[in-house]
Amino acid sequence: MSYLEPRGGHPGSRASDPSDAPSPYAGDRPPAEGLTPPVTGPGAPAPRSVPPAGAQEGGPRGVPQPGAAPRSVPPAAAQAGPPTGPVRGGHQPDASWAHQPTAPHWVTPSPEHVTPSPEHVTPSPEHTDPPFVPEPAWAAPTAATSTSQAEWELTTAETARRGPGKRRAGRDGRPAPQKQQAGRAGRNLPAAIAVGASLVLVVLASMLVWKPAFLGVIALASGVGIWEMVRALKVTGARPPLVPLVGGGLLMTGLAWYEGPDALEIGLLATLLAALVWRFSEHKVGFRRDMAAAALIAVYVPFLLSFGVLLVKPDDGPGRVLCTLLAVVLSDTGGYAAGVFFGKHPMAPRISPKKSWEGFAGSVTAAAVGGALLVYFLLDDVPFYWGLLFGAVISVAAVVGDLAESMLKRDIGIKDMSNLLPGHGGVMDRLDSILFAVPAAYLLLSLIAPPG
Repeated sequence: MSYLEPRGGHPGSRASDPSDAPSPYAGDRPPAEGLTPPVTGPGAPAPRSVPPAGAQEGGPRGVPQPGAAPRSVPPAAAQAGPPTGPVRGGHQPDASWAHQPTAPHWVTPSPEHVTPSPEHVTPSPEHTDPPFVPEPAWAAPTAATSTSQAEWELTTAETARRGPGKRRAGRDGRPAPQKQQAGRAGRNLPAAIAVGASLVLVVLASMLVWKPAFLGVIALASGVGIWEMVRALKVTGARPPLVPLVGGGLLMTGLAWYEGPDALEIGLLATLLAALVWRFSEHKVGFRRDMAAAALIAVYVPFLLSFGVLLVKPDDGPGRVLCTLLAVVLSDTGGYAAGVFFGKHPMAPRISPKKSWEGFAGSVTAAAVGGALLVYFLLDDVPFYWGLLFGAVISVAAVVGDLAESMLKRDIGIKDMSNLLPGHGGVMDRLDSILFAVPAAYLLLSLIAPPG
């Protein structure tokens, strides 16, 4: 079994040397040959002579030349002294190893060239090195014990130095497409403008060209909104039945168009009863939880949205719908502008941190002024002060509706109900303010401007 060389290992040593191995692999074997420094002291081997420079240049290395003057060289022990460093592997060297011959077999020193001297053999005090200190045990945390671990460490270091990549390759190996940059509001502004303008054109065309087409727009928005709510509430574990809710939404829209507000209440009751029967037939746990979610969806989406059908049904119905929708738009615009320039006091920081009391004042002011002008010009015989009241009430209802959906999404833990509308999120993200404003507009206009 081989392992990698520990960090800071000695050059030239082998990775499989038992003296370098961790404690599970290292036995009582002596250190590898050539890694232990010479030992001095009593019984040390006699120094060998070194031929002078002239002799080395004139003949084979280590063989003296005729006529060369002998030169005595201090032994290695006198030059180096005691061992100057730890022995690799932490083993104390064996003294018997020092008695082995250290010169090659082809070097035969002559007696005249060996001139040992006592003063050369005894080292001086200034050349005395510190005593021998054994090397500590092999440090496992500082050494890689496998090739995979070493490669992983190199990869980790390279990733930390380089940082995360900016693009991730797709399944086909090509870089993933870059997302479009969002505006200050965190959304794709061009797409949001295009989708918003398209929705406005669809609503206007359905009301002005053929009024029954507006009924189809309300029914479609109700069905999609129910689907988004069912899908969102599944995150909490609730399983409201989708089929009876969608069918009940279509029923409520049709009853409101053909029979009026009393039939709308009957449609809501029929929807809840159908959801109850459907849920009983599934024989699953969590009945109360699922029925509570179904009741919330039935009231929140199709019931409130069906008031738009009641609002457009009179002869001046398109004007009533325009007054309501434009008042909601003015409320949102005025609140955004006032909040950006003057917003300092949060209105509901736990529900919608960006809303402020200054923005709310801007919403009410813009909607009241704009609503008064809209009601005065689009509806007949409506005093100006009633228009101010209409705009203020619509603004309050729109803000409450916005906060209600923000609280619902925050409780569920999602940002948007869906991604069906680019730049807007889902259909419910656009209907949040309108759902509460439409019933308020229907009730208020029934008092200040009765139809017929």
